Amino acid sequence: MTRLSKSSIRLKGDAMVKMKDMPKYHEATAEVDVSEFRKIIQNRRSVRSFDGTPVPEKVMHECLDWALLAPNSSNLQPWEFVWVRSADKKKQLADVCLGQSAATTATEMVVCIARIDLWHQISKDILAHYEKLPVAVPKSATDYYKKIVPYVYGQDFLGILGLAKTIVSSIVGLNRPVPREPFSRSALITWATKTCALACENFMLGMTAHGFDTCAMEGFDSKRLKKLLGLNRGAIPVMVISCGKRTDGGVYGPRLRMPRERFVREI
Repeated sequence: MTRLSKSSIRLKGDAMVKMKDMPKYHEATAEVDVSEFRKIIQNRRSVRSFDGTPVPEKVMHECLDWALLAPNSSNLQPWEFVWVRSADKKKQLADVCLGQSAATTATEMVVCIARIDLWHQISKDILAHYEKLPVAVPKSATDYYKKIVPYVYGQDFLGILGLAKTIVSSIVGLNRPVPREPFSRSALITWATKTCALACENFMLGMTAHGFDTCAMEGFDSKRLKKLLGLNRGAIPVMVISCGKRTDGGVYGPRLRMPRERFVREI
């Protein structure tokens, strides 16, 4: 168990600062046609009915690869994507999705899952990757995965460790900014779900770029879904994304958004 102390909380901020000392890596950015990207954003709609047009396998693979390029907290990649390909499993999944048309008419379906049980192994894999690099990785970077990650994301069965971390951060936080989550299982679920949702958007925009449509479904029986896929307690279903080509009437109407002023403000 990681020892709780003010220095443990301080270490996260210090490690972030020292990351600036890492060897500089340059990666050129590709030129992007903004007008084409604008079309992709505007063309993505929640499609409720598909016409049965097959989605090429290479399109599915590429869009799943794009999903895995999404930004994620500490590069811990707490996600899993299950592409349901079996006809029988698809039918069962459509039933689990309450029989909605976006599920029953979909050509392909992907179940997007937040994983709160992968961070420990991923952090080990990152450290192993560091050891293979041709340049020395600063100690602050390795300390981040050896000390900070276990402290922030570590949980115990009864939740006592999380409560202790909350108390410590609250005391230290009286005088300066400190990290305050995710110190509980529910906060860890929120943390992983945010990252998974970012990847889901990558996937859906990718499908749109290839000329296909999607619908992100949150209407499903989570208990039956976990049983269907054989998911453990650390796997949290976030959404099911149906894919295909829209039918006439597959989009219910013009896009509706409230006035921008209700959601965007400047200070």
